[in-house]
Amino acid sequence: MSGREKPLSVKRPLLLLDKDKCIRNIRFMAGKARKHNLLLRPHFKTHQSLITGEWFRDEGTDRITVSSMVMAHYFGTNGWDDICVAFPFNIHETDEAAALAAKIRLHLTVCSAETLRIIERSSIGEIGIYIKTDTGYNRTGVDWDDTGSIEEMLEIINRSSKLDFTGFMVHNGHTYHVRGHDEVERIHRESADRLCVLRKKFAERYGPFLISSGDTPSCSMSSGFEGIDEIRPGNYVFYDLTQLHIGACKPDDIAVALAVPVVAKHPGRNEIVVYGGAVHLSKESLLLEDGTRVWGQVAETDLSSWSDPVPGTWVTKVSQEHGVIRCSESFFKRTGPGDIIAILPVHSCLTADLMRGYTTTGGIRIDHLSGYQK
Repeated sequence: MSGREKPLSVKRPLLLLDKDKCIRNIRFMAGKARKHNLLLRPHFKTHQSLITGEWFRDEGTDRITVSSMVMAHYFGTNGWDDICVAFPFNIHETDEAAALAAKIRLHLTVCSAETLRIIERSSIGEIGIYIKTDTGYNRTGVDWDDTGSIEEMLEIINRSSKLDFTGFMVHNGHTYHVRGHDEVERIHRESADRLCVLRKKFAERYGPFLISSGDTPSCSMSSGFEGIDEIRPGNYVFYDLTQLHIGACKPDDIAVALAVPVVAKHPGRNEIVVYGGAVHLSKESLLLEDGTRVWGQVAETDLSSWSDPVPGTWVTKVSQEHGVIRCSESFFKRTGPGDIIAILPVHSCLTADLMRGYTTTGGIRIDHLSGYQK
């Protein structure tokens, strides 16, 4: 973090962070975990920041999730000593994993017996192992009902002097493709029930172990966590338009917004063009109920805060630097070149990664992993 609080000015795209909203989101999830007697291992891939990480620590977080070995080193060499790399282990990073495992409690995620055998033969010392389990998302992981493959993996761990079975891990990413509490709850409950089958089958021989579940919609919206021991949400620290449309948050919970200059105005089609495109917002899009595909929604800002989303005013096209915004008639009339507006991102994780840090609405620059050299 550098600088001190001062009035903001915007010449080019700037990712604004509302610290108060961010801390409120962190506090919300920490309180929910305590209420349901859950371990909370938040995913830090969303914010990727040591400073923001300290706000989690202030709310009692002492274990974290990351998505890469580089990210694990970034946090592991800066005070975090219980880290899970939730991305399936890349065997080409064995040396990096060995170096970090010698210093902290490191947990790797595996999807196959082959990977486990490689880890067992490697220079990596004592290590925690999560078995990535697919309960319906169909991205990666061993199928929850492929008990033969799971037992083969458990036997390798059980026979090893350095592998410790932490538990079964699931990411219910398919909650991102539904809308409303009932659909999110259905996926959440189905996944938990399937993991409970594995607990019943394997706990006596290979337990105790954790059932770990991590997706922001389920963790934000669900009220029942029977059978789950640990949650690993990440996006909730900032939230975004996707979470808003799922129903996982309210507009006032979105803690980041991209401040952009207006550079052109086109009366014939009620559109404005801003300096802020795919290299700032990402190519991640959202399909509205009327079939319109959008890359963000506009809010008004004085740089110390921003408004609720402006109705009918969306980013409808992005190219590398350009963002094209289709406006409501009233917003179009009051907006012109040189004005600074805010865009609420579709996916805050990707926008934050592209912008390589944030500036708080109070004028404090917060850097993140992009400046770290491993």
